[in-house]
Amino acid sequence: MARAVPAFTLPAIAPQRTPTWSLPDLTGRLIELSAGAHAAHLTAAFSLVLDAQFSGDRAAWVTLEQSSFFPPDAADGGIDLDALAVVRVRDARLAGRAADHLVRSGGFGLVVIDLPKGHGVPVPLLTRMLGTARQQSVAVVLLTKKAPDAPSLHSLISLRAEARWQRRDGRDELCVRVLKDKRGGPGWSHVEVCRGPAGLR
Repeated sequence: MARAVPAFTLPAIAPQRTPTWSLPDLTGRLIELSAGAHAAHLTAAFSLVLDAQFSGDRAAWVTLEQSSFFPPDAADGGIDLDALAVVRVRDARLAGRAADHLVRSGGFGLVVIDLPKGHGVPVPLLTRMLGTARQQSVAVVLLTKKAPDAPSLHSLISLRAEARWQRRDGRDELCVRVLKDKRGGPGWSHVEVCRGPAGLR
């Protein structure tokens, strides 16, 4: 009498989840957020600051002495300015060093570095920040000003995106288009309706 062959079923494979422009999906990574035409990189970065503050985490913003974001716009977007650590330094090299100290402190879930056009962070600092960001579960976002076809700051950058404003159906939309993503692959984007800064309204 022939034995019945047992039936085998393959385990179901869960569909791959599309990443999102949110702090949980960016934690432990070096992210470059670029601005070209219709730049919206500050708004996109502040959406992550808001994400951190809503989740009870702390965020820090490193910028140069001669440039800064416009605090009323940030507050208008829901940012608690009293809870945002802002560090102002003389040049990009010191910005990298300040950010490295903030990441290593373990007191922040998000560190944003607003870099001047044409400047970057020394590779040794990037390497150290990446290792510490992974250990401390910190998202490090470097803001740059360049065209989307320009190369990223370094191969250590895990995700590169361009943020821009677009107008559709009479509404301002923030569009974050991912150009490079070592985890989820490039090509995904994040779009949200929001009120643009005063200069766009």
